[in-house]
Amino acid sequence: MWRGILIILALTVTLGSAGAQRRQINPIPFSHEPCSVLDNRPCTPSYCSPLEPGPCIPEIDYPYGQNLQLTIQTVLSPDQHAKYQKPDHDLDTIGDLFAELRACWSPPPEDSARPGMQMSVRFSFNKAGGLIGPPRVTYATSGAPADTRTTYLNAINSSLRACLPLKFTDGLGGALAGRPIAIRYVDNRELEKPAAGQ
Repeated sequence: MWRGILIILALTVTLGSAGAQRRQINPIPFSHEPCSVLDNRPCTPSYCSPLEPGPCIPEIDYPYGQNLQLTIQTVLSPDQHAKYQKPDHDLDTIGDLFAELRACWSPPPEDSARPGMQMSVRFSFNKAGGLIGPPRVTYATSGAPADTRTTYLNAINSSLRACLPLKFTDGLGGALAGRPIAIRYVDNRELEKPAAGQ
């Protein structure tokens, strides 16, 4: 019986030391360590899957997030015109991509538009510059009627289709493929307000 207890204790110590060795791995070239639930000092936010076999190398949330976000306005202020110029070369940077997407935007006609309407969509590109599935609406101005939402979604889809496929360089196409892009479209034109009930 004592022999069995000693064997169990030896295994526990061995497994414990193996676990301690896993925790000593420093997967990032910074002076600070990834966060632990037991840490109370500044640390780097990270997460590991409980399904991964050890050792667990955390995925670091770098400042440039997984979600590329962009706002496109219908009416530009004078200092924004350069950001809405379509590039005359293959898209090689995120700035090129954003400029191309801004230049593509064609809002709905004024007679079917709504003042201050905003709509956000999310989608991804493949390496060849095409869409992976249709854009999905993630936000629409509160209180906007269903037909107004449909009008704006149709305008967004038409604008994107008119520019596709985008011409990515190999490097940008590989980096962007499958990454979510969120675009917020803002109709900031001076339009007549709809009558009550519309």
